[in-house]
Amino acid sequence: MPMFTPGADPGSSFPELLKRVGLGASIEVSGAVAAELSVPHATTCVALRYADGVVMAGDRRATSGNLISHRGMEKVVQADEYSGVAIAGAAGPAMEMVKLFQLQLEHYEKVEGTHLSLEGKANQLSMMVRGNLPAAMQGMVVIPIFAGYDLLRSVGRLFTYDVTGGRYEEHDYVATGSGSLHAGTVIKIGWRDALDRAAAVALACRGLWEAADADSATGGVDALRGIYPVVATITTDGWQRLDDSELATVFESIVTEVRSR
Repeated sequence: MPMFTPGADPGSSFPELLKRVGLGASIEVSGAVAAELSVPHATTCVALRYADGVVMAGDRRATSGNLISHRGMEKVVQADEYSGVAIAGAAGPAMEMVKLFQLQLEHYEKVEGTHLSLEGKANQLSMMVRGNLPAAMQGMVVIPIFAGYDLLRSVGRLFTYDVTGGRYEEHDYVATGSGSLHAGTVIKIGWRDALDRAAAVALACRGLWEAADADSATGGVDALRGIYPVVATITTDGWQRLDDSELATVFESIVTEVRSR
């Protein structure tokens, strides 16, 4: 266990601790290698509670630096019947994490004959994010949003994470990714307690619209290719993904409102 004088104490910074014990140089080299790989990154996702449960939404663009890697990536994924995950960060590790998470939930259900509690699912995902920390130190960060309908409490719940696996429950709404500042601000202003489904979906879509308008890494609606964000609701009836035809109507109303300004 290394000992430090008060003047050389690295504090709570893990990178600073590595430098103090002589490992900082190797970490910097690894980071440079990761930067050269130009790993595709997923961007903006949001989730919010409404009267019947939760709404999750995410844009479809993945970027590698200043290039668009994928236009149709699905970042909002069903975890099981009553929960879903929205991913932001390095696309490869994120998708691998989601697939393993889905498998673990299904395995638990098969072995135990019942669903894992929503709290237990959130904790399991937390451990997986923590397990990705070595890769995150090299630039391949994964920051998910977990949301679901809690059958025990009869309410929708939202969870967000930090890179070390820290799990935090959000009571109203949450946003992650490069456009989270813009999307989160829109949802913060428009969110009201006990929103109905239509209002909650419209607010989530409006958040993604404004994020795409201000953040180049966030993809907007691609009418030419027929690509719309992934939007889903999770209620007592389970996971339900919205059809593109319904989303087209929502975004048409947003376009009309924006033009009227």
